[in-house]
Amino acid sequence: MTDTILRMKNITKTFPGVKALQDVNLEVRRGEILSICGENGAGKSTLMKVLSGVYPHGTYDGEIEYDGEVSRFAGIRDSEHKGIVIIHQELALAANLSIAENIFLGNEQAKRGWIDWNKTNAAADELLRRVGLSESAVTPVVDLGVGKQQLVEIAKALTKNVKLLILDEPTAALNDDDSAHLLNLLRGLRDEGITCVIISHKLNEVMSISDRVTILRDGQTIWTEETANLSEDKIIAGMVGRDLEHRYPEHEPKIGDEVLRIEDWTVHSPTQPDRALVRKANLSLRRGEIVGLAGLMGAGRTELAMSVFGRSYGVNISGRLIKDGKEIQVRSVQEAIKHGIAYATEDRKRYGLNLIEDIKRNISAAGLTKLARGGWVDGNEEYKVADEFRASMNIKSPTVEAVVGKLSGGNQQKVVLSKWIFTDPDVLILDEPTRGIDVGAKYEIYTIINRLADEGKAILVISSELPELLGICDRIYTLSAGRITGEVPRAEATQESLMTLMTKEEQEVAP
Repeated sequence: MTDTILRMKNITKTFPGVKALQDVNLEVRRGEILSICGENGAGKSTLMKVLSGVYPHGTYDGEIEYDGEVSRFAGIRDSEHKGIVIIHQELALAANLSIAENIFLGNEQAKRGWIDWNKTNAAADELLRRVGLSESAVTPVVDLGVGKQQLVEIAKALTKNVKLLILDEPTAALNDDDSAHLLNLLRGLRDEGITCVIISHKLNEVMSISDRVTILRDGQTIWTEETANLSEDKIIAGMVGRDLEHRYPEHEPKIGDEVLRIEDWTVHSPTQPDRALVRKANLSLRRGEIVGLAGLMGAGRTELAMSVFGRSYGVNISGRLIKDGKEIQVRSVQEAIKHGIAYATEDRKRYGLNLIEDIKRNISAAGLTKLARGGWVDGNEEYKVADEFRASMNIKSPTVEAVVGKLSGGNQQKVVLSKWIFTDPDVLILDEPTRGIDVGAKYEIYTIINRLADEGKAILVISSELPELLGICDRIYTLSAGRITGEVPRAEATQESLMTLMTKEEQEVAP
């Protein structure tokens, strides 16, 4: 008989007006890596919050059997005491404290009421080596990248004698190298007997690391299957409830005249003004065209986009912007909007949205002048405009007065797009437009992008996913070390050819 560490039976969780989970059943075997997949809003994170005591016993129906005993957790401390540790997608680290202070926060190494810092730092150093970090335990967390912060969270979990480690989208914000390191660490933890449950949208990672996969859809368990018997297409079909014959919608481009040309564009770092992040970049966009921009982390993609968008990043910027055949000056975000240029950031939660405001005010934020009547915003018109976007963009919310922070990632992304579409741009720059959202929502975003192109807008898509660029773009530029290294038509582009251009050595692309 298989040794089972966890059974969740008939779990039902209801919020006002919404049944988030309905009779969900989940079984986790001891020492395995189980992936939970599902669209945004399927109930994955809610289920894990029930398990970890974030939603305590009594706020849900059903039964949790953990390590052979019925468990009724009143809070996170109860579940952690049993060896269940959850690492949320939004990391819960105190940025201005050291690594050691974070690792032992709430679990201090104290003697007679005083913290033993030598013992604390030595123990933290040992844990850092275990998770593959070379940093000192006294390093402030604020000095670490997201990938290393994720490892600090795992080191923190190891201090709690973790038996069952839950990770919610652990690689969503990581680059390929950091993701690979994290996945290898999880394999090592599994070999040590630690059971892992991972929520992820990255199906290639799910296939590579999981022993089994459980699918949730609309708050219900669909199936659990051994990974060896699965394909990415089967997982997608389970998540969305239908087969996706094509992950990218069919699109016949209607390409018109050039609308924007960027010439000899150079951008320097705001912290190191003598260091050029983008060097003499040249590219053009035409009406009705979807153009991709591919490059590895640090290649200068976002720096290029933000500097074009009203010089919102960088210093000592030089070069020319030609819009509809005439040179334009874009010295601020307001001037960029006036000239019909819009930019949807890669970090929607920090820079793209006001998470404590409602849908209505987020959508109108960049185009308030269009709603002004005698110096005042026309509230009725604002509501009407937002509600039209809610319908046309299929934003899943009963009202535009819903708080944006409560929406799923895919619906938040639709609000970001709505905000910039409302400014009626000719050029729309989309930086990682599908990051952190599920395959079903991605398909909807692709359909929206195609529709905007058909309306005559020029679209520039920045993406770390080469299959995505190959699937939706008409033409793709590559960037390496701040320089444009290639321009490839869709028909001629492959992942291999793009990667070759993206990894050109600096001397190869120097003028």
